[in-house]
Amino acid sequence: MTDVTAQSLDLKSLQQAYASGHISARDVIREVYKRVEARANDNTWIYLIPEDVALAQLDAADENAPLYGIPFAIKDNIDAAGHPTTAGCPAYAYTSTEDATVVANLQAAGAILIGKTNMDQFATGLVGVRSPYGPAKNAFDARYISGGSSAGSAVAVAAGLVSFALGTDTAGSGRVPAAFNNLVGLKPTRGLISAKGVVPACQSLDCVSIFALTVSDAHAVLDVAASFDADDPYSRQSRLVTASSSPLCIGIPKPDALQAFIQPGYPALYESAITTLEQLGHTVQEVDFTPFRETAELLYGGPWVSERVSAIESFYTDHKNDLHPVLRIILENAERYSAADVFNAMHKLEALRRRCDALWQDIDVLVTPTTSRIFTIDEVGEEPLELNSQLGYYTNFVNLLDYAALALPAGVTADGLPFGITAIAPAWRDALLVNLGIHFQTANNLPLGATQHSLPAASLDSVLTTQKDVIQVAVFGAHLQGQPLNSQLTERAAKLVKTCKTAPAYTFYALSGSQPAKPGLVRVQADGAAIEAEVWEMSTAAFGSFVALVPAPLVIGMVELEDGTWVKGFLCEPYALDDASEITHLGGWRAYLAEG
Repeated sequence: MTDVTAQSLDLKSLQQAYASGHISARDVIREVYKRVEARANDNTWIYLIPEDVALAQLDAADENAPLYGIPFAIKDNIDAAGHPTTAGCPAYAYTSTEDATVVANLQAAGAILIGKTNMDQFATGLVGVRSPYGPAKNAFDARYISGGSSAGSAVAVAAGLVSFALGTDTAGSGRVPAAFNNLVGLKPTRGLISAKGVVPACQSLDCVSIFALTVSDAHAVLDVAASFDADDPYSRQSRLVTASSSPLCIGIPKPDALQAFIQPGYPALYESAITTLEQLGHTVQEVDFTPFRETAELLYGGPWVSERVSAIESFYTDHKNDLHPVLRIILENAERYSAADVFNAMHKLEALRRRCDALWQDIDVLVTPTTSRIFTIDEVGEEPLELNSQLGYYTNFVNLLDYAALALPAGVTADGLPFGITAIAPAWRDALLVNLGIHFQTANNLPLGATQHSLPAASLDSVLTTQKDVIQVAVFGAHLQGQPLNSQLTERAAKLVKTCKTAPAYTFYALSGSQPAKPGLVRVQADGAAIEAEVWEMSTAAFGSFVALVPAPLVIGMVELEDGTWVKGFLCEPYALDDASEITHLGGWRAYLAEG
């Protein structure tokens, strides 16, 4: 048996350990509570689920569920049935009678809720110190802020207490804490994850976000967490765009638009991150950051701050003295805005959106530092408003402009303080960010969070190349090694990159009347399975002639692999399934052929 005290909680390592029988999920949950107790003075938690209740969740979970036995935490502005929600304010506390939609989705997938984490009160702040429960202490150096408002969620993941945690993000609260704790912070497209059961901050901008040790983990959680919810007025039907493994054009702010780097070591780490992106085959182009900066200034320098008052209006009216002093100042300042101010700001935002949208004609992704500096807890205490404002320079504009964003760990300074970058793209390009993030995290291969665990070998082995003039394609049937059409690959000097499986999101069919016999792969919304595949690599020129040979009803589209990356691959048009035999349960073409 594996020593559970040394077990990494990243999803791949944990799931591999479960599958091998080296550890049990019950042992992991018990170990989690021991780790939590050992860090009891870090102000990470507001409320812990009793251990016996967590174990009861495990007993009720489906062992075949995608997140079975995976411990997670939620920010304490997210409801969990039968447990208190405070939003960081004891006077506001209530006990919810039902789970937030996102929590229900995760628990249905087998994840085990451990507790609710500390936060800047009412999710107002990027510092993580505006809490009556004390400042959540940075996982690397307790003198420094952990970032907010999702402070405790980030620390819980970075310290190896849970595998992932939910935060919320309005101004950057799912990204700044990730940067300060060497984590991945995924802020998906607004409305992709339901916010029903989440105490609003600015309801029109709020997003549920995900903190994880790896990009693949964050993507796996998003797959489960995302769902359309008719009971959430801001929920949206997914229009996710599949990712391409082709090289990207990455925009970076022009040097004169970069916020001054004050933190020693940060400039070199930022330059190194850009170099890494170039080495991965992407091109870099400087862009005018001015319209993004001007948009960011609207969030707290305009009437959107008034939406924070409306979110808790009755409580605010009767309980001003129960608010954190800094929050009270912010909300009192918000009262000065008129309805005319709101409309004027909305008109200005649309003009800025037009300027920002024009920049996306030339770039695929915008990459910035997540922040240019990290502050000590004492520094923030001396200048609570100004220093908090500085942290939003690269984050505040994202939700106003309806973008998706992915915060990525990008190194640690000589003083032991983490630095991060953020990749940003228009709405529904989440998969593109994930694909880029997997490559970037693998190239850096940093320890996970504040633990000494390394990126799992499975992640290292499965990352796809983004070299120019090379395309990878997944095959599932007659093009496999030893099968009748494999020569169409080898004749084009294609090389086998790896044997793997798809993500568990597909159904598989034996098509009727095809010669030679061929399968059909179809992506589905639910009840899909992982199908065996081979990934081959060939030149762009060879790929063109290869695609010309593909007969109907087969098409070349984008296929998601088990590690969360996307490649070109064979899919099947639905009309051909009427006379086909479903063979999903066999898991692959060779198993089907073996059945005779």
